[in-house]
Formats: sequence, C-alpha cells, structure tokens
Amino acid sequence: MLISQNIRIAGSLFGILILFMLTTVLVKITIDPLSFFAVTMSTIWFINSFGAVLQGSLFGLIGLLPAKYSSVFMSGQGVAGIFAALAAIFSKISGVGKEAMALGYFITPCLVIFLTIIFYFTLPKLEFARYHFTKGQQMPPKKESNMGLLFNDEDKSKVMPKSETALTNLEVGEDKVEKTSSLIKVLSKIWMTAISTCLVFTVTLSVFPAITAKVSSQVEEGQWKDYFTPVACFLLFNIMDWAGRSITAVYMWPRRRIPLLVMVLVRFVFIPLFVLCNVKERSHLPIIFRHDGWFILFMTLFAFSNGYLVTLCMCYAPKQVSTRDAEMAGAIMAFFLSLGLALGAALSFAIRTMM
Repeated sequence: MLISQNIRIAGSLFGILILFMLTTVLVKITIDPLSFFAVTMSTIWFINSFGAVLQGSLFGLIGLLPAKYSSVFMSGQGVAGIFAALAAIFSKISGVGKEAMALGYFITPCLVIFLTIIFYFTLPKLEFARYHFTKGQQMPPKKESNMGLLFNDEDKSKVMPKSETALTNLEVGEDKVEKTSSLIKVLSKIWMTAISTCLVFTVTLSVFPAITAKVSSQVEEGQWKDYFTPVACFLLFNIMDWAGRSITAVYMWPRRRIPLLVMVLVRFVFIPLFVLCNVKERSHLPIIFRHDGWFILFMTLFAFSNGYLVTLCMCYAPKQVSTRDAEMAGAIMAFFLSLGLALGAALSFAIRTMM
C-alpha cells in the first residue's frame, strides 16, 4: 500500500482523538443551531473516515497473528457495544442533565483512545508481536552450505540444523519468496468468506436497530415498558453478540466455506420474524409475535449468530492466503464488512415501507 501501516493506524487514532476532544469542547460552548449542525456533521464524516481506515488497517494487522487473536479482537468490539448500552441505561436511571451526560459520553472515548495510542506504540516492543509481524517478510537469498550439498532432501531434514533446513525450504518454494499477490488474486481465494461477512451485516443492519428499536413491550404500564428497548433490544443484542464472538476462541465450526455460507443465508429468516413482532407502526403486515418472550428469543439467536459468524469469517480469511498476503486479506474483509453495513442500512428503508 502507498501509505505505511503505522501511519494509517497511528494517524487515524490521533485524528479520532482530536475530533472527539473537539466534540467534548462543543458541549460547553453555545453556538447557533445551524453552525452546530454543520460542525457536528463534518466531525461525524471525518470520524467515520478515520474509523474506516483504522478498521481496515487493524484487520490487516490482526491477520498476521494466529486465528485465536482475531477472535479476541472481535470480542473487544463486542465489549464496546455493551459499554455503550450500559451507559444509555445508567444515564436513564440516574436522571442527570443532558450536558453532564454528553460530557461523560465524550470524555470516556477520549481516555480510551489515548490509552489505545499508548498500547499501540508499546506493541512493537513485545517479542511475540515482532515475531509474527516480521515472519512474512522476504528473507535475503543465501547460498546452500557445503553440508547441505552432502545430503539429499530427506537426509537434510535429519542432519541439518532447523535454521538451515528452513532456509533451504524457503529457497526451493517460490511461493514463499514471491512478492505480495495482486488484489484480484487474494480476492479469488477469499471471495466466499468475504461475501459471507457482507451478508451477515446486511441482515443485521436491515432490522437492527431500524425495526427492533420500534418493537414495544406488551406490558402497557410500569418500568419494564420504559426499559424494554434499552434492555431487551440494545443491551441484550450487545451481550449476545459479544458471547458469539468470544466462543470462537474455544470452538470454531464449520471450518469449510460452503457450510459457513449456508448458515449465513439462514439468518435471512430473522428479517420476517422481527417484522412480525409487536411493532405498532405498520400499515400492511399483521402482528404475529406479540409476546415479549418471542422478541427476546429472536434477539438472542440473532445477536449470537451475528457475533459468531462474523468472527469466524474474519478469523478464516487471513488464513486462506499466504502470510505475506494476510494484511491485504484483512483489508478486503474490512471493505466487505463496511459494504454489508451500507447494504443493510439501505435495505432497512425498504423493509420499513413494506410493514
């Protein structure tokens, strides 16, 4: 890539930090609504742009590590969603003012991003990280030693030191010393996994939160009615999504691409299930699943499958290519993830129209 990975990751983190600090300052400044709207929309655009670059670069970086670390990375994203859902619930319970609430919302990510920058610059100092981040780099050619000339290939592995054997294998295998593959070549190896990732988020964003946030409790009175959406929709989704992402650290199935794609396609059944839940703002379709229990059951399966399947895809893709192409594979997966988010958001408008 034209811009180095360090610049992309560190630059994006610093950019996001500055923009969040600017947003925090705006909480205490009184400006006219039009100017505030313009500044806010510009800030959101830049944050999302930096976030897209950061996400693609991080997926590429994580692709160089063993598959279980991709699972841990995805679990961390799920934890972030849980914190956001809990913050919304606690702010509703505490009844604090909007200004204090906004300050809390924006100061917290500033601190987290600052710590992330520190940890990122500490990462290269770890021996484990140095090993995995450099093992895919091309080794300089070296002439075979005299000891290697005395043995055939089978005897070499028995007598020669491991370092010499590894070097000989590197010289023989052309695919291990070739330059990074082209984008088309890498995509041809992971296209099915990339499509699976795209479809997972297409289904998820098509109903969450555009449809699920509109589902209301059958209980007409009491506190449960007020907390139904924050708890049964947002908090439950993020908890089960995190659970699905985390379980891949100890169990991964299926390991073949076609069964994985079939499981992803099965998730489309959640679209009609949520549409037929207790959403009162509708003109065409009836309400079939009125009880709260149905919605909670659907949300549990929906969120768990989202976290589980997308983590499998993100773990498998970098391992379907050579170590040298793992970063490019991660960037491709980040693109298809974003594409799925965009397609799902667009599909949600059509679903709302049909209800």
